[in-house]
Amino acid sequence: MFVLNAGSRELQLVEGDITKIAVDAIVNAANSHLAGGGGVDGAIHAAGGPEIMSELSAIRQRIGRCPAGGAVATNAGRLPAKFVFHAVGPIYGDGKAGEAAQLESCYRTCLNMAAERKIETISFPSISTGAYGYPFHDASLIALQTVMAWLKAHAGPVSVVKLVQFSASDHRVYCNLARKIQSSLASGASS
Repeated sequence: MFVLNAGSRELQLVEGDITKIAVDAIVNAANSHLAGGGGVDGAIHAAGGPEIMSELSAIRQRIGRCPAGGAVATNAGRLPAKFVFHAVGPIYGDGKAGEAAQLESCYRTCLNMAAERKIETISFPSISTGAYGYPFHDASLIALQTVMAWLKAHAGPVSVVKLVQFSASDHRVYCNLARKIQSSLASGASS
């Protein structure tokens, strides 16, 4: 695990299975139809059980689709959490259609939802980097920078944010980027 500090709060980089990490809220990389899918979405639904999809079906009837950058909350079923925040990441095209702003919005929206619910711990997968094709390095940097900026700008209950990478190679990418951010923060503090 690699830790970046934002005052008394932590951004933790964790290699593992997001469905097994105990937190107050788990973020799911959902699709705009909120209808379940493969990858992280499929794993969260499989581990959490049918009650999550049942709640999503009711939300879908009420709002239809959820736009890229948005998120909705459900119960966590059998997951070691209280809530699942289903964040809809952008489908990557050429990077010139607002994808970065939509990806940033996923992280900020979920962190705001956590603060509203007085949640202390939240975990995120790497949003949009699977079937949605967002370049992993770019998406990782957006995740790190957005979460760190949010932690620095907001007081409140969120004290630990875990960015969870399923593979060792993905974890290395996040850790290398985090070290660069940490170095720039340290050099900025000493100037």
